[in-house]
Amino acid sequence: MLMMSAAWASELPAPAEKPFEPQSGQAGRDVVWVPTLAVLVEKMLDVAKVTPQDFVMDLGSGDGRNIIAAARRGANALGVEYNADMVEYSRRLAEKAGVADKAQFVQGDMYLADISKASVLALFLLPANLDKLVDKFLALKPGSRIVANHFAATGWEPDETGRVEGDCGSWCTWLLYIVPARAEGHWRMQGGDLQLEQKFQMISGSYTRNGSTAKISNGRLRGEDITFKVGSQTYRGKVNGDTMVGAGWSATKAR
Repeated sequence: MLMMSAAWASELPAPAEKPFEPQSGQAGRDVVWVPTLAVLVEKMLDVAKVTPQDFVMDLGSGDGRNIIAAARRGANALGVEYNADMVEYSRRLAEKAGVADKAQFVQGDMYLADISKASVLALFLLPANLDKLVDKFLALKPGSRIVANHFAATGWEPDETGRVEGDCGSWCTWLLYIVPARAEGHWRMQGGDLQLEQKFQMISGSYTRNGSTAKISNGRLRGEDITFKVGSQTYRGKVNGDTMVGAGWSATKAR
């Protein structure tokens, strides 16, 4: 009787495999996955001023919530995620949300991803991850926006930061970075020489004219916009490759 029961049981269909469901805290290749709660996702996209003209990317996109939220705003968006199950899960959510035409997901290594066309990056990564990506961030078009949940790249002060109220748990802080233009180097300016040093968006250096040298102060970039002081004179202008132009002044990069 037992043998017959076992044989009968072996003919029953196997139970259906449970669909993949991500779990907060699950291990990933580069970082443990913890989802950004909706209130912070929306605030991050608000401060990055995402519009339908933007191309938004998320590296380590998890369940795709940043990308889907950006697509709901009309932006084309792409998530790069190493976990293939997460990629398929994100695609299903995008389809369900009705934004699969704008929210795309690919399986891949975030460190190797081509981010050159992104105008906005929406990220939740650890400092160690962000530090490895800094060179790629700084190679983006000046004025591109990087908005991050909680964690910062080492030494890069955010241009803006704040907190959201409501149900955000331990993750309530957003940080906004505006990719600065490249302004370091030797510039010819108004009969003198401007020598600039740059660390992320912060500018220091000196201005030499007629043998007299003055340090510059309050130097800062916000995308292409540059501000600095020489003595009591404040200069504001735009950096465009090898030229800087402001009201009543200009400079050309020396070769």
